Amino acid sequence: MIIIFLLIFVGVYLFKKKHLSNETAKQLSWIIVNVTNPITLLCAALSQEQKTGIKDLGTAFLCFALMYAVLIPVSYLIPVLLRVEKGRRYSYRMLSIFGNVGFIGIPFASAVLGPESLIFVSICGLMFNLVIYTYGAASMKKTALLQHPDRTDGDSFSLRDIINTGTVMSVVTIAVYLADLKVPDMIGSTLSYIGSCTTFLSMIVLGVSVAQMIPKEVFTRWRLYVFLLVRQILIPVIFILILRPFIKNGLILSTVTVMAAMPAGNMPLMMAKQYGVKEDIISAGIILTTVAAIVTIPAVMFFL
Repeated sequence: MIIIFLLIFVGVYLFKKKHLSNETAKQLSWIIVNVTNPITLLCAALSQEQKTGIKDLGTAFLCFALMYAVLIPVSYLIPVLLRVEKGRRYSYRMLSIFGNVGFIGIPFASAVLGPESLIFVSICGLMFNLVIYTYGAASMKKTALLQHPDRTDGDSFSLRDIINTGTVMSVVTIAVYLADLKVPDMIGSTLSYIGSCTTFLSMIVLGVSVAQMIPKEVFTRWRLYVFLLVRQILIPVIFILILRPFIKNGLILSTVTVMAAMPAGNMPLMMAKQYGVKEDIISAGIILTTVAAIVTIPAVMFFL
Protein backbone atom coordinates (compact mmCIF):
# COMPACT_ATOMS: atom_id res chain seq x y z
CA MET A 1 0.00 0.00 0.00
CA ILE A 2 2.94 2.34 0.60
CA ILE A 3 4.13 1.60 -2.94
CA ILE A 4 0.66 2.35 -4.29
CA PHE A 5 0.55 5.57 -2.25
CA LEU A 6 3.88 6.64 -3.75
CA LEU A 7 2.58 5.94 -7.26
CA ILE A 8 -0.52 8.04 -6.53
CA PHE A 9 1.78 10.81 -5.30
CA VAL A 10 3.56 10.71 -8.69
CA GLY A 11 0.20 11.50 -10.31
CA VAL A 12 -0.39 14.34 -7.84
CA TYR A 13 3.06 15.77 -8.60
CA LEU A 14 2.63 15.52 -12.39
CA PHE A 15 -0.75 17.27 -12.23
CA LYS A 16 0.48 20.04 -9.94
CA LYS A 17 3.42 20.63 -12.30
CA LYS A 18 0.99 20.67 -15.24
CA HIS A 19 2.57 17.68 -16.93
CA LEU A 20 -0.84 15.97 -16.70
CA SER A 21 -4.23 17.52 -17.38
CA ASN A 22 -7.81 16.44 -16.78
CA GLU A 23 -8.18 15.68 -20.46
CA THR A 24 -5.05 13.53 -20.44
CA ALA A 25 -6.31 11.70 -17.34
CA LYS A 26 -9.62 10.96 -19.11
CA GLN A 27 -7.75 9.59 -22.12
CA LEU A 28 -5.53 7.45 -19.89
CA SER A 29 -8.62 6.21 -18.03
CA TRP A 30 -10.12 5.01 -21.31
CA ILE A 31 -6.88 3.19 -22.17
CA ILE A 32 -6.75 1.56 -18.73
CA VAL A 33 -10.39 0.45 -18.72
CA ASN A 34 -10.52 -0.74 -22.32
CA VAL A 35 -6.96 -1.88 -23.06
CA THR A 36 -4.46 -2.45 -20.25
CA ASN A 37 -6.82 -3.80 -17.55
CA PRO A 38 -8.44 -6.41 -19.85
CA ILE A 39 -5.03 -7.44 -21.18
CA THR A 40 -3.71 -7.80 -17.62
CA LEU A 41 -6.49 -10.34 -16.98
CA LEU A 42 -5.79 -12.11 -20.26
CA CYS A 43 -2.05 -12.32 -19.53
CA ALA A 44 -2.80 -13.95 -16.18
CA ALA A 45 -4.95 -16.58 -17.90
CA LEU A 46 -2.25 -17.26 -20.50
CA SER A 47 0.68 -17.42 -18.09
CA GLN A 48 -0.62 -19.76 -15.41
CA GLU A 49 0.79 -23.25 -15.76
CA GLN A 50 -1.14 -24.78 -12.87
CA LYS A 51 -4.80 -24.23 -13.61
CA THR A 52 -7.58 -23.80 -11.10
CA GLY A 53 -10.32 -26.39 -11.43
CA ILE A 54 -13.95 -25.82 -12.37
CA LYS A 55 -14.92 -26.42 -8.74
CA ASP A 56 -12.80 -23.51 -7.49
CA LEU A 57 -14.07 -21.24 -10.26
CA GLY A 58 -17.63 -22.14 -9.30
CA THR A 59 -16.83 -21.47 -5.66
CA ALA A 60 -15.45 -18.04 -6.53
CA PHE A 61 -18.56 -17.27 -8.59
CA LEU A 62 -20.83 -18.18 -5.69
CA CYS A 63 -18.73 -16.10 -3.27
CA PHE A 64 -18.98 -12.99 -5.41
CA ALA A 65 -22.69 -13.58 -6.04
CA LEU A 66 -23.12 -13.82 -2.27
CA MET A 67 -21.07 -10.67 -1.78
CA TYR A 68 -23.39 -8.57 -3.96
CA ALA A 69 -26.47 -10.32 -2.58
CA VAL A 70 -25.40 -9.15 0.89
CA LEU A 71 -24.19 -5.67 -0.11
CA ILE A 72 -27.47 -4.65 -1.75
CA PRO A 73 -29.69 -5.01 1.38
CA VAL A 74 -26.87 -3.70 3.61
CA SER A 75 -26.69 -0.61 1.38
CA TYR A 76 -30.25 0.24 2.42
CA LEU A 77 -29.46 -0.20 6.11
CA ILE A 78 -26.32 1.95 6.27
CA PRO A 79 -27.88 5.31 5.31
CA VAL A 80 -30.80 4.65 7.69
CA LEU A 81 -28.37 4.08 10.57
CA LEU A 82 -26.48 7.23 9.57
CA ARG A 83 -29.77 9.18 9.50
CA VAL A 84 -29.20 10.38 5.96
CA GLU A 85 -32.14 12.29 4.52
CA LYS A 86 -34.21 10.11 2.21
CA GLY A 87 -33.44 12.12 -0.91
CA ARG A 88 -29.67 11.52 -0.53
CA ARG A 89 -29.62 7.89 0.55
CA TYR A 90 -28.99 6.72 -3.01
CA SER A 91 -25.43 8.09 -2.74
CA TYR A 92 -24.56 5.81 0.17
CA ARG A 93 -26.23 2.85 -1.55
CA MET A 94 -24.06 3.31 -4.64
CA LEU A 95 -20.92 3.77 -2.54
CA SER A 96 -21.76 0.66 -0.51
CA ILE A 97 -22.37 -1.73 -3.39
CA PHE A 98 -19.94 -0.77 -6.11
CA GLY A 99 -16.27 -0.96 -5.15
CA ASN A 100 -13.42 -0.18 -7.50
CA VAL A 101 -12.82 -3.82 -8.43
CA GLY A 102 -11.43 -2.98 -11.87
CA PHE A 103 -9.49 0.26 -11.89
CA ILE A 104 -7.80 -0.44 -8.55
CA GLY A 105 -8.76 -4.05 -7.88
CA ILE A 106 -6.98 -5.61 -10.85
CA PRO A 107 -3.55 -3.98 -10.37
CA PHE A 108 -3.80 -4.33 -6.59
CA ALA A 109 -4.69 -8.04 -6.68
CA SER A 110 -1.94 -8.68 -9.23
CA ALA A 111 0.67 -6.89 -7.08
CA VAL A 112 -0.38 -8.21 -3.65
CA LEU A 113 -1.97 -11.63 -4.28
CA GLY A 114 -0.15 -12.50 -7.49
CA PRO A 115 -1.30 -12.96 -11.12
CA GLU A 116 -2.93 -16.29 -10.22
CA SER A 117 -5.64 -14.33 -8.37
CA LEU A 118 -6.74 -12.49 -11.50
CA ILE A 119 -8.88 -15.34 -12.80
CA PHE A 120 -11.04 -14.83 -9.71
CA VAL A 121 -10.92 -11.04 -10.14
CA SER A 122 -12.28 -11.49 -13.67
CA ILE A 123 -15.27 -13.35 -12.20
CA CYS A 124 -15.80 -10.47 -9.77
CA GLY A 125 -15.65 -8.00 -12.65
CA LEU A 126 -18.24 -9.99 -14.54
CA MET A 127 -20.59 -9.94 -11.54
CA PHE A 128 -19.94 -6.23 -11.03
CA ASN A 129 -21.01 -5.38 -14.56
CA LEU A 130 -24.13 -7.53 -14.33
CA VAL A 131 -25.20 -5.80 -11.11
CA ILE A 132 -24.36 -2.19 -12.00
CA TYR A 133 -26.01 -2.26 -15.42
CA THR A 134 -29.19 -3.80 -14.04
CA TYR A 135 -29.82 -2.84 -10.40
CA GLY A 136 -27.45 0.14 -10.45
CA ALA A 137 -28.87 1.68 -13.64
CA ALA A 138 -32.48 1.13 -12.54
CA SER A 139 -31.81 2.66 -9.11
CA MET A 140 -30.07 5.71 -10.58
CA LYS A 141 -32.83 6.24 -13.14
CA LYS A 142 -35.45 6.15 -10.37
CA THR A 143 -33.46 8.74 -8.40
CA ALA A 144 -33.19 10.96 -11.50
CA LEU A 145 -36.96 10.89 -11.94
CA LEU A 146 -37.44 11.91 -8.30
CA GLN A 147 -34.99 14.80 -8.60
CA HIS A 148 -36.22 15.85 -12.06
CA PRO A 149 -39.94 14.94 -12.27
CA ASP A 150 -40.36 16.97 -15.47
CA ARG A 151 -37.55 15.17 -17.27
CA THR A 152 -38.72 13.56 -20.51
CA ASP A 153 -35.50 12.86 -22.41
CA GLY A 154 -35.70 9.15 -21.66
CA ASP A 155 -31.93 8.87 -21.37
CA SER A 156 -31.17 5.56 -19.73
CA PHE A 157 -28.83 2.61 -19.70
CA SER A 158 -29.87 -0.43 -21.68
CA LEU A 159 -29.23 -4.04 -20.82
CA ARG A 160 -27.09 -4.02 -23.95
CA ASP A 161 -24.61 -1.91 -21.97
CA ILE A 162 -23.72 -5.10 -20.09
CA ILE A 163 -21.90 -6.13 -23.26
CA ASN A 164 -18.84 -3.95 -22.84
CA THR A 165 -15.08 -4.38 -22.88
CA GLY A 166 -14.89 -5.39 -19.22
CA THR A 167 -17.61 -8.02 -19.45
CA VAL A 168 -16.43 -9.43 -22.78
CA MET A 169 -12.80 -9.66 -21.65
CA SER A 170 -13.84 -11.32 -18.38
CA VAL A 171 -15.67 -14.00 -20.36
CA VAL A 172 -12.76 -14.33 -22.81
CA THR A 173 -10.28 -14.60 -19.93
CA ILE A 174 -12.27 -17.41 -18.28
CA ALA A 175 -12.66 -19.19 -21.64
CA VAL A 176 -8.94 -18.91 -22.45
CA TYR A 177 -8.10 -20.10 -18.95
CA LEU A 178 -10.35 -23.15 -19.16
CA ALA A 179 -9.21 -24.01 -22.71
CA ASP A 180 -5.55 -23.75 -21.64
CA LEU A 181 -4.90 -21.75 -24.80
CA LYS A 182 -1.29 -21.09 -25.80
CA VAL A 183 -0.06 -18.18 -27.92
CA PRO A 184 3.30 -17.57 -29.65
CA ASP A 185 5.97 -16.00 -27.44
CA MET A 186 5.94 -12.83 -29.54
CA ILE A 187 2.22 -12.30 -28.89
CA GLY A 188 2.56 -13.22 -25.22
CA SER A 189 5.43 -10.75 -24.72
CA THR A 190 3.52 -7.97 -26.48
CA LEU A 191 0.49 -8.52 -24.26
CA SER A 192 2.74 -8.64 -21.19
CA TYR A 193 4.32 -5.28 -22.00
CA ILE A 194 0.88 -3.69 -22.40
CA GLY A 195 -0.55 -5.27 -19.24
CA SER A 196 2.45 -4.25 -17.12
CA CYS A 197 1.49 -0.57 -17.60
CA THR A 198 -1.79 -1.01 -15.73
CA THR A 199 -0.69 -0.42 -12.14
CA PHE A 200 1.35 2.72 -12.81
CA LEU A 201 -1.18 4.32 -15.16
CA SER A 202 -4.07 3.57 -12.79
CA MET A 203 -2.32 5.14 -9.83
CA ILE A 204 -1.23 8.34 -11.59
CA VAL A 205 -4.80 8.87 -12.86
CA LEU A 206 -6.03 8.49 -9.27
CA GLY A 207 -3.35 10.99 -8.30
CA VAL A 208 -4.92 13.52 -10.66
CA SER A 209 -8.25 13.12 -8.82
CA VAL A 210 -6.59 13.42 -5.40
CA ALA A 211 -4.72 16.55 -6.50
CA GLN A 212 -8.01 18.30 -7.30
CA MET A 213 -9.98 17.39 -4.21
CA ILE A 214 -11.26 20.23 -2.04
CA PRO A 215 -10.47 19.16 1.55
CA LYS A 216 -13.49 20.95 3.03
CA GLU A 217 -15.93 19.10 0.76
CA VAL A 218 -14.35 15.71 1.43
CA PHE A 219 -13.09 15.71 5.02
CA THR A 220 -15.88 17.60 6.80
CA ARG A 221 -18.65 15.04 6.18
CA TRP A 222 -18.78 13.06 9.44
CA ARG A 223 -21.17 10.47 8.02
CA LEU A 224 -18.57 9.43 5.46
CA TYR A 225 -16.12 8.59 8.25
CA VAL A 226 -18.64 6.31 9.94
CA PHE A 227 -19.51 4.84 6.54
CA LEU A 228 -15.80 4.25 5.93
CA LEU A 229 -15.37 2.22 9.12
CA VAL A 230 -18.48 0.13 8.45
CA ARG A 231 -18.10 -0.47 4.72
CA GLN A 232 -14.33 -0.60 4.30
CA ILE A 233 -13.41 -2.53 7.46
CA LEU A 234 -16.34 -4.06 9.34
CA ILE A 235 -18.17 -5.62 6.37
CA PRO A 236 -15.07 -7.19 4.73
CA VAL A 237 -14.03 -8.64 8.12
CA ILE A 238 -17.52 -10.12 8.54
CA PHE A 239 -17.15 -11.68 5.08
CA ILE A 240 -13.92 -13.29 6.24
CA LEU A 241 -15.54 -14.72 9.35
CA ILE A 242 -18.53 -16.04 7.39
CA LEU A 243 -16.59 -17.58 4.49
CA ARG A 244 -13.51 -18.93 6.26
CA PRO A 245 -15.16 -22.14 7.61
CA PHE A 246 -16.46 -23.00 4.12
CA ILE A 247 -13.68 -21.87 1.75
CA LYS A 248 -10.66 -24.15 1.77
CA ASN A 249 -8.84 -22.32 -1.04
CA GLY A 250 -6.94 -19.50 0.66
CA LEU A 251 -6.47 -17.58 -2.59
CA ILE A 252 -10.23 -17.44 -3.20
CA LEU A 253 -10.83 -16.18 0.34
CA SER A 254 -8.09 -13.56 0.00
CA THR A 255 -9.37 -12.38 -3.39
CA VAL A 256 -12.97 -12.08 -2.21
CA THR A 257 -11.80 -10.20 0.88
CA VAL A 258 -9.66 -7.77 -1.12
CA MET A 259 -12.46 -7.12 -3.62
CA ALA A 260 -14.91 -6.52 -0.76
CA ALA A 261 -12.44 -4.07 0.81
CA MET A 262 -11.90 -2.01 -2.35
CA PRO A 263 -12.68 1.72 -2.13
CA ALA A 264 -15.77 3.08 -3.87
CA GLY A 265 -15.72 2.80 -7.66
CA ASN A 266 -16.10 5.48 -10.32
CA MET A 267 -19.04 3.96 -12.24
CA PRO A 268 -21.76 5.38 -9.91
CA LEU A 269 -20.26 8.84 -10.45
CA MET A 270 -20.32 8.37 -14.23
CA MET A 271 -23.96 7.25 -14.04
CA ALA A 272 -24.84 10.19 -11.79
CA LYS A 273 -23.35 12.58 -14.36
CA GLN A 274 -25.24 10.93 -17.21
CA TYR A 275 -28.60 11.03 -15.40
CA GLY A 276 -28.09 14.50 -13.94
CA VAL A 277 -28.27 13.24 -10.36
CA LYS A 278 -26.64 15.16 -7.50
CA GLU A 279 -23.15 13.73 -7.19
CA ASP A 280 -21.37 15.63 -4.41
CA ILE A 281 -21.60 12.85 -1.78
CA ILE A 282 -20.65 10.16 -4.31
CA SER A 283 -17.62 12.16 -5.46
CA ALA A 284 -16.48 12.89 -1.89
CA GLY A 285 -17.00 9.24 -0.92
CA ILE A 286 -14.88 7.99 -3.81
CA ILE A 287 -11.98 10.28 -2.92
CA LEU A 288 -12.14 9.63 0.84
CA THR A 289 -12.39 5.83 0.54
CA THR A 290 -9.59 5.77 -2.04
CA VAL A 291 -7.22 7.76 0.17
CA ALA A 292 -8.24 5.78 3.27
CA ALA A 293 -7.69 2.46 1.46
CA ILE A 294 -3.99 2.87 2.18
CA VAL A 295 -4.90 2.04 5.78
CA THR A 296 -8.18 0.12 5.54
CA ILE A 297 -7.07 -2.62 3.13
CA PRO A 298 -4.05 -3.67 5.23
CA ALA A 299 -6.26 -3.53 8.31
CA VAL A 300 -8.75 -5.95 6.72
CA MET A 301 -6.02 -8.28 5.41
CA PHE A 302 -4.67 -8.56 8.94
CA PHE A 303 -7.69 -10.76 9.71
CA LEU A 304 -6.96 -13.24 6.90
